[in-house]
Amino acid sequence: MSSAPVVRPAVPADLPAIQRIYAHHVLNGLASFEEVAPDLTEMKRRFNALVEAGYPYIVADVEGRVLGYAYCGPYRPRPAYRYSVENSVYLAPEAARRGIGRTLLSTLIERATALGKRQMIAVIGDGANLASIGLHEALGFRRVGTIEGAGFKHGRWVDSVLMQRALGPGQAAPPTA
Repeated sequence: MSSAPVVRPAVPADLPAIQRIYAHHVLNGLASFEEVAPDLTEMKRRFNALVEAGYPYIVADVEGRVLGYAYCGPYRPRPAYRYSVENSVYLAPEAARRGIGRTLLSTLIERATALGKRQMIAVIGDGANLASIGLHEALGFRRVGTIEGAGFKHGRWVDSVLMQRALGPGQAAPPTA
């Protein structure tokens, strides 16, 4: 597994690998505030909703194996938020510290910008998730706030760190569409 990842749009055949990766994080970490890992049917429903709405959903494929995935979706449902997206990036445990997260998030930023989005927001579970915070900072996100004790998981209170990055001209110009 020394090959560079190929980033490509996720397809339904990737969903079992995506579900396994996400289940690992739900059950063992604090990146997600879900406590029960969604089954494959639910992951398909979520995937279809984002793809059908035109949002990017991508995977990092290394030698035919999905080692990570990323997507963005609406930040919030109200119409005025339509130019803002929230990102998500998850890696298989063996993919950490190989640059795959950076590759996925960089690609996601490019694709969201191409869609005319103007702000990307990261809601990072756990203020101690220095790898995710560092990745986002390295790609131009800035920390805009912390919601202390936002969740209770694995027997402790967990913060949510909010980070934001302008896409394209950001708020410097009105949207074109």
